[in-house]
Amino acid sequence: MGALIATVLVVLIGSGLCSGTETALLSVPAVRSRQLAEAGGRRARALLAIKQNIARPIAAIVVLNNIFNIVGSIAVGRAAAVAFGEQWVGVVSGVLTFLVILFAEILPKTLGERYAEQVSLWVAVPVRWLTRLMSPLVRLFEFLMRPLTSGERSPSISEAEIRLLAGIGRSEGVIEDDEMEMIQRVFQLNDRSARDLMTPRSAVTWLDADRRLGDAHDDIVASEHSRIVVARGDLDRVIGVAFKADLLAALLADDAATVGEHARAVEAVPWLARADDLLQRFRAERAHLALVIDEYGALIGVVSLEDVIEVLTGPIVDETDRHADLRVFARARGRARLKRWE
Repeated sequence: MGALIATVLVVLIGSGLCSGTETALLSVPAVRSRQLAEAGGRRARALLAIKQNIARPIAAIVVLNNIFNIVGSIAVGRAAAVAFGEQWVGVVSGVLTFLVILFAEILPKTLGERYAEQVSLWVAVPVRWLTRLMSPLVRLFEFLMRPLTSGERSPSISEAEIRLLAGIGRSEGVIEDDEMEMIQRVFQLNDRSARDLMTPRSAVTWLDADRRLGDAHDDIVASEHSRIVVARGDLDRVIGVAFKADLLAALLADDAATVGEHARAVEAVPWLARADDLLQRFRAERAHLALVIDEYGALIGVVSLEDVIEVLTGPIVDETDRHADLRVFARARGRARLKRWE
C-alpha cells in the first residue's frame, strides 16, 4: 500500500511540475523576458535563452511529462495489483486518471499561467539543464518533425499587438490619453509619404532668382515662411532655397543684388519617400526643407521638417501662418479656379 501511494505521488508531482512549467514558459511574453534579462540575473538570462528557442525546452519538458505519465501509470498498475489484486487495477487506473487531470494538468497549468513570470524565473535554470540532458532525444524529434515545422517564424510581436497593448494600457490608466495618441501617430510615419505631407506646388511661395532684392522687398517681407524657394523663371527650374533673414539683411546692405545670389542648395526627394525616411534625412543633413519630385523628375511640391513632425504632434500653427493647412488651401484654391473656368 505504501509503495502504491508513493508511486501515485511521484506521478502527480512530476507530471504537475512539467505541466505548470510548460504553461508558465509559454505564457511569459518574449518582450518581457528581454526586459528581465536587461535588468540582470542568471535566472532572467536563462529565461531569455529559453524564449529565443522555445521549441527545444518545450520538447524536453513534454518528453519528461510523458515519461511520468506513461511509465508512472505502468508502475501504479503493478503496485495496485500487488496491493489489491489484478481485479482492482482498472479501478485504480480510473482514479489515477482523474487525479492526473485535476492535480497534474488543470491545477498546475492554472497556477503556471497566473504566476507565469515567477514560475518561469524559478524553473529557467533547471529547464536549461534538462534540455541539455535530453538534447540527443530532442534533436531526433526535431529531425523527424522538420518537414512539418519548416518555414519562417512569425515576429514575436507585431504593430497591431503594440497598438492593442497601448489601448489596454490607456483603459487601465497606465498610459495617458496624449501618450496613447502619440503612440498611434508614431506608426503613421512609415504609412505617410512625401506626397501626403508636402505643400503642393500651387501653394509654394517662391522668388525669381534674377529679381533684384529691392524689387522683391514687399514679397520678402510678406512671406510667412523662414525659407523661400528660389527659381529661375518658373518652378520647373528651382536653383535652391533662400533664408528670409538673409534676404532682409542683404536688402539693407545692397538692394541691387539678386535673389539668386543668396540661394542655397536644396535636396530633392521622390514623392514616395516615407515620413520616417524623411525625418532621418533631415536630421542627417541638418536640413529643414526638401523639394518633392514625381517619377518624371518634375517638381510637385515642397516638404519641410515641420510637416514630418506634424505627423507625430498634429498640426502646428504659429502666429505667422495665414493658413492652418496649405494642402487644404491649395485644394480649395484649385476648386475655385475650376469654377471660374466653368
